[in-house]
Amino acid sequence: MKKTKSQLEEIRVRAKGKKRIVFVSGTFNIVHPGHLRLLRFASECGDFLVVGVLSDELAKNAQLKQMTRLEGVSAINWVNYSIILVEPPETLIRQLKPAVVVMGKEHENASGPELEAVRSYGGQLLFGSGDTTFSSMELLRRETELINHSSIIKPSAYISHHGINVETFAHVLDKVRALKVCVIGDVIVDEYIQCDPLGMSQEDPTIVVAPIMANKFIGGAGIVAAHARGLGAEKVSFVSVTGDDETGSYVADKLKEYGVEAKLLVDSSRPTTLKQRYRAGNKTLLRVSHLRQHKLSKSQQRQILEYLNAVLDDADLLIFADFNYGVLPQELVEQITQECSRRGIMIVADSQSSSQVGDVSRFKNTALLTPTEREARLALGNTEDGLVVLAEALRKKTNAENIVITLGAEGLLIHAGVPDQAEWLTDRLAALNTSPKDTAGAGDCLLVCTAMAMAVGRPIWESIYLGSIAAACQVGRIGNIPLTAAELLVEVNKSNDYV
Repeated sequence: MKKTKSQLEEIRVRAKGKKRIVFVSGTFNIVHPGHLRLLRFASECGDFLVVGVLSDELAKNAQLKQMTRLEGVSAINWVNYSIILVEPPETLIRQLKPAVVVMGKEHENASGPELEAVRSYGGQLLFGSGDTTFSSMELLRRETELINHSSIIKPSAYISHHGINVETFAHVLDKVRALKVCVIGDVIVDEYIQCDPLGMSQEDPTIVVAPIMANKFIGGAGIVAAHARGLGAEKVSFVSVTGDDETGSYVADKLKEYGVEAKLLVDSSRPTTLKQRYRAGNKTLLRVSHLRQHKLSKSQQRQILEYLNAVLDDADLLIFADFNYGVLPQELVEQITQECSRRGIMIVADSQSSSQVGDVSRFKNTALLTPTEREARLALGNTEDGLVVLAEALRKKTNAENIVITLGAEGLLIHAGVPDQAEWLTDRLAALNTSPKDTAGAGDCLLVCTAMAMAVGRPIWESIYLGSIAAACQVGRIGNIPLTAAELLVEVNKSNDYV
């Protein structure tokens, strides 16, 4: 009973100021379109929807465990609060006294304890399922989480030309497990809001959608750290800044779940960067960004440097993941670079300039830079020269050992130094995924996997190929989910997809 009382108190706190609480209960074994229609109908009957998921003890025929069923319900956008019911639904109904209790139409002609409970305090019992057809939640989950390996191809000419033995990749990933990686940069939370398109507004030419469910993912430098841990690094330290808000708490919890040791400075002057993508089917309709871009204060920079000085004592690799939202002021970058140089720590860097402007050339003396063509041209003020000339100019300006210019659907260009020789070679590598679902995280995955392979002594040509396979896996699903070594090995070990 204590658990029920605490649930009641939390519901009342969350619903404070709301006039009509609506309650729905059920097993929700596998959330399907019928559930979505019912829950949408219920949400429209009031202004705060509570959903009770029957516990394993109450739902004897449930195929999934109660927490799995609860997670499925919690992901639905219309649900304001969801709980596990350890007692029959009528118990909570009598205590909560919701204005409306909604049940499926199949119960319309039946009488039961829920009806008696609602009548005891004068509430309203409604039956409905809505009338809009939605895609199955399971199909959305598959699109989000599962990699489509069938669309990934391997370039046999590149492999042959550079003498790459793909059978050694399992050994490379095994060596990666001894790495200690440090990542610093701007953390971002990406929220994907799946919508059902309803049509065109009659008042103005506006697309009208209804949100079905929302999924949040760690993005920015946070997913770089999570990829490093997922690919097997023994220790991943992550340094960034969040706001004093719920999104910042989500970042801390998620990184802990991924096994990343995070040092997150809380800055109340900025919200945690949140980027929302409204999607229908497999297309993004609109992006909304919540952020501020002012640089860190001097005291915050000192705090970060003090933490890094301790972490770098046993680090093998440092990754600058710069999204140009203020976490990496130039003076801090230079101090960190000096420390890594003094300790002999390998540095790689990426500075993204998609909706914002940055300068990748401010990262000096790195083992690898991975700008897009646009980012390289912005850094050099060069809009005319070809890619090879562009790569060489960027190399000279930054003193980088290797430059990889990413070209989206056209793949990438590698401009690499020859060990112990004052010359550089250039080659092209095509994009390996022929049907990408979401290209937003490709560069992050490419950077991490390539850098980790280089950190265990693999040549750039082999490392960038392995990184390209990792990126191809990552864009084969929706959202930033850390890639694992096991998922990468599935693709590496395929033998029937060479071209």
